[in-house]
Amino acid sequence: MSETATQPHVVHAPLTNPAPTAGLLEVFRRRYLLKLLVRREISARYQSSLLGFLWSYLNPLSQLFIYWFVMGAIIGRDSVQMFAVHVFCGLIVVQFFVETFNAGTRSIVRNKALVRKMAMPREMFPVASMLVSLYHIGPQLLILAFICALCGWTPDPTYMLGFLLALVIIATIGLALALMFSIANVFLRDVGSFVNILTNFVRFGVPMIYPYTLVEERFGAVAPYYLWNPIADAVLLVQQAFWVGTTDDPAKTHAEHIPADLWTYSFIGVGVGLVLLVIGQLMFRKFENKVPERL
Repeated sequence: MSETATQPHVVHAPLTNPAPTAGLLEVFRRRYLLKLLVRREISARYQSSLLGFLWSYLNPLSQLFIYWFVMGAIIGRDSVQMFAVHVFCGLIVVQFFVETFNAGTRSIVRNKALVRKMAMPREMFPVASMLVSLYHIGPQLLILAFICALCGWTPDPTYMLGFLLALVIIATIGLALALMFSIANVFLRDVGSFVNILTNFVRFGVPMIYPYTLVEERFGAVAPYYLWNPIADAVLLVQQAFWVGTTDDPAKTHAEHIPADLWTYSFIGVGVGLVLLVIGQLMFRKFENKVPERL
């Protein structure tokens, strides 16, 4: 055997990290893996369930009935036409945000086995939680559209774009907070319980069980500051798209109950969501290397 044949082959190349590049862009480049993770989350939610996906319809319907019966039938909300639809529009937004925030906060700890074993962007877990929450909007939207259609509602293209804008606001803000708090939850498990308490206040910080006009009546000149809450803007966008069209005089209802500057505040809300998303990504990248040793 020749001397040259026994010499090892040397490749002159820089060493690279075998782990994938982190970041939200890398998450969406790995769409197939993200799709599998979303399917796994959905399957796990309905595993060993007799009714399965039907719970996605029964849960929002039961909440709608509770709010309608307690607030409408017992307390009385005669000043708000189609009060059930008014509440349901808010429920869609609130549920999307609360599920994204709560599930996203626990996503890394809940998937610690995958985090330890697989080389994948860890941002994928909060993103998957957001997509699962978005997936469950489908049944709620079908119920809302069916009820509205029975009441004579016809979709307005501009207002339906507002509905999509509301989803963007909630998706960006919910995901941004999920990124921040999911990392914090790794280091301190009390964060998950804190988020549960925090989200309890969301339902009362948006015009869901009360109209926006009540805020104007009670707080007067201070009322515009209420619209600095992007989640409240998202609720009003959904009410504009669906609830307004079910009332006796949609033009009058829109003039009375929908703020004139709603579109302006809503686009500002999108900007706020994107800024929070950048901050959340930076925080996530700063601490993610310490995640495996703390799980």
